Amino acid sequence: MPPPDHSFDALLRRLRNLQFAEHFDMVVAIANGGLIPAALLREHLDIEMNVLRVNWRDTDNTPKGPQPVLLREPDFAFAGKKIILADDRIKTGVTVAFAKKLLSAAALIRTFAINGDADYAIWNESCFPMPWRTGE
Repeated sequence: MPPPDHSFDALLRRLRNLQFAEHFDMVVAIANGGLIPAALLREHLDIEMNVLRVNWRDTDNTPKGPQPVLLREPDFAFAGKKIILADDRIKTGVTVAFAKKLLSAAALIRTFAINGDADYAIWNESCFPMPWRTGE
């Protein structure tokens, strides 16, 4: 059996076929890992994109401390909005839970991940290198 195709082309094909049950006002990227996934969603859904500057893991995906840290207060209006929160991977859910708490004034928050346990995910498999990263 050939290995799964985790290429960028496969990601784009899967995104085009993903069915969204809700209409969203904006996509919010969890920076830094969620920037590319959010940009892809913004383009696909044709909605506003904003960035939530949260950090917890280093470049090796190792937690830097006991919990995520807000690096900068959100500079966008999210109260009462329907949000799709984007990250590259959602495995433990700690960062997403932290972000949801920060954005709790939103009317609706759903999650999107390239890989992981999200409301909308391209894959939900063991970790693999993101298709836009080289040298992993």
